[in-house]
Amino acid sequence: MGDGNGAKNPTERLLALFDQHRLSPAQRRIAQHLLDHLAEAAFLSSVDLANRVGVSQPSVTRFAVALGFAGYPDLQRALRPIAMSAINSAAERPDAPTARRNELQAAVDVEIRNLEALRQSLADPSRVLELGRELAASAPLTVVGARISAPIADYFGYAAKRIHPDVRVVTSGGSAVYDALLQAREAGGGWVLAFALPRYAGETITALRYARTVGLRTAVVTDAPIAPFAGEVDVLLAAGVGTRLVFDSYAAPVALAAVVLQAMADAAPARTQARLEAYEGMAERVGFFIDR
Repeated sequence: MGDGNGAKNPTERLLALFDQHRLSPAQRRIAQHLLDHLAEAAFLSSVDLANRVGVSQPSVTRFAVALGFAGYPDLQRALRPIAMSAINSAAERPDAPTARRNELQAAVDVEIRNLEALRQSLADPSRVLELGRELAASAPLTVVGARISAPIADYFGYAAKRIHPDVRVVTSGGSAVYDALLQAREAGGGWVLAFALPRYAGETITALRYARTVGLRTAVVTDAPIAPFAGEVDVLLAAGVGTRLVFDSYAAPVALAAVVLQAMADAAPARTQARLEAYEGMAERVGFFIDR
């Protein structure tokens, strides 16, 4: 979130350095290490940073050049003020040691910050609104998610079926996903929406690549703009994942899924209203729900 002067927080400032640059797998590893360990990493030599990440020293230099800097020293000079800002912010965060918060509260605090970052990213909603229009117009619309991402794909698909006439959810792996994507394309579908959260399921990334070969456009909800498949999809939307617990937590990705659903609903308001009214009428007749 920005401060009173409109400044971005350290993570947003760091992501701004990486944005719009095509990074190699090794360079993405360096970028992710900086995101995860900025306060320390910004003060390491190029050799030490390379050792921490597990890449060669020339890889660190090439990473700096790929971001538009003359070399690593110039990148480091840009990183250090951001790192100092992160250090100062950490001292004021609710999960700082002086606040005497336990680990469970600290995990929730991380999710709050992920939601705040998502809120800031929606200050310009044009990309989400445009994607909502495209997904609303795609009939059928295929939704893909595997492994840990499958429940979020199921949630999105369940809700999308209330407002869209033909939503096909694919959460199983294997060759069936290829059949589903090919059938969707032959039936007139234009888009596939995937949920790919870490650890990224290989079958989802393979499915996205195949979808493009048959003429489907691809959108993905993931955790970071520098995800390893970022350059292979048409639209990437990112929302941070909480990593403080044994299993990751997904408050921000679920909120982003709901935002995309809203954009789809707003893209076809008459259809949305008609379908929701029809569903409510059926639910009342059949007795789907028990009111208190």
